[in-house]
Amino acid sequence: QLQVVESGGGLVQPGGSLTLSCAASGLTLSRYGVGWFRQAPGKEREGVSCISINGGSSNVADSVKGRFTISRDNAKNTVYLQMNSLKPEDTAVYYCAAGQWGCTVVSGLNAQLFDYWGRGTQVTVSS
Repeated sequence: QLQVVESGGGLVQPGGSLTLSCAASGLTLSRYGVGWFRQAPGKEREGVSCISINGGSSNVADSVKGRFTISRDNAKNTVYLQMNSLKPEDTAVYYCAAGQWGCTVVSGLNAQLFDYWGRGTQVTVSS
């Protein structure tokens, strides 16, 4: 079964940090562009960050620039999203997705080009 699974969400105070993990089974993440998306209640899904197949480029939404960092560990078949200086507006369900045509120079965070989606992990930023 081909799937990606997110973990690492939780409740954190404003200004705090969290690291989300995206692990894969049945597929080798190093062969895919991998993206993180989020959806807050009542809002549309938003692309947050993605990393290309070779890891040489990443695409980051303006709202998280300078605060979120995406990375790969191919040996662990896992992609991470390090989130620092969290704000209440970062509260959302965060989804990991993988796609052979995802996160290219052309496609960036186009969700339609990511084929495999996880079920999401809740991140709540609140005091």
